[in-house]
Amino acid sequence: MRAIWKGAVSFGLVSIGVKVYSATEEKDIRFHQVHREDGGRIRYKRTCSVCGEEVTYDDIAKGYDLGGGEMVILTDEDFADLPLSTSHAIDVLEFVPAEQVDPILYNKAYFLEPEGTATKPYVLLRDALTDSERVAIVKVALRQREQLATLRVREGVLLLNTMLWPDEIRQPDFGFLDEDLKVRPPELAMASSLIDSMAGEFEPDAFTDDYRAALQEVIDAKVEGREVVQPEEEEAAPAAAVDLMAALKASVERARAARGETPSGGGAEPTPISSARSAKKTAAKKTPAKKAEPAKKATPAKKTAAKKTAAKKAEPAKKTAAKKTAARKKTA
Repeated sequence: MRAIWKGAVSFGLVSIGVKVYSATEEKDIRFHQVHREDGGRIRYKRTCSVCGEEVTYDDIAKGYDLGGGEMVILTDEDFADLPLSTSHAIDVLEFVPAEQVDPILYNKAYFLEPEGTATKPYVLLRDALTDSERVAIVKVALRQREQLATLRVREGVLLLNTMLWPDEIRQPDFGFLDEDLKVRPPELAMASSLIDSMAGEFEPDAFTDDYRAALQEVIDAKVEGREVVQPEEEEAAPAAAVDLMAALKASVERARAARGETPSGGGAEPTPISSARSAKKTAAKKTPAKKAEPAKKATPAKKTAAKKTAAKKAEPAKKTAAKKTAARKKTA
């Protein structure tokens, strides 16, 4: 990598010399505009719209359009007098929790490398940021423009993330935000089931730029003089759903099938809606069964035991009656 900027991280009385490197690079395939007939490059001339003459870079200045055909011309001398006090410094303004920085503010990322004897204070700042779980809010001047940025740690290296200014963030102004739309609880439950069925851990390496790969295949085939290998056709996007619940349910089944899970009809984990419906059906079936329960019939074993008990109770009564009869006969 080649350093694009040199300066120093400054906070308090500490100054850390650093080199700045671009942390990202675009992998897009670039083309030149050429003549279709012979492949010649298309060149453009810088001409003046007033006099029609070709203009060199030395004669080009920056102009600010005021509208109505009026233009304010700014030269290099005008820019040289601007107060860019942080032109060679990364000034730390404060340290804040990382979650307080809205990701929409992030713009470009740069790696910082310690320069010369600045390795120890560099490591000290890195470890202090890691322990505090905070990021540094800084100001830096890159490419003749002062920018707000954050300083945080990534894989043991200080990472500078330039940020957009708050007034550069557009406010969403859409009609549906003023509409009183109600989402039914069953729809929300089914949507939550869909999210759960598609949940996973983010692994960036698992995703690829299929378009760029297919375009590179076309270029390689042109170079080698062979036929282009047609990529597999992707599944067509579904049409607009008429029944939202049916579409959500079908999406849940599709997501589970893609992950190798059993469909809900084959013993898979039920969704919140299907669980509630199953519970109601089960309760409805059990209730009439209890009301229609028939009277219990005595079994033969119970009948025999009852007869034996009656017989045992009758034996003492018979003996008492016999004794009374004998006594009466003697008296007579």
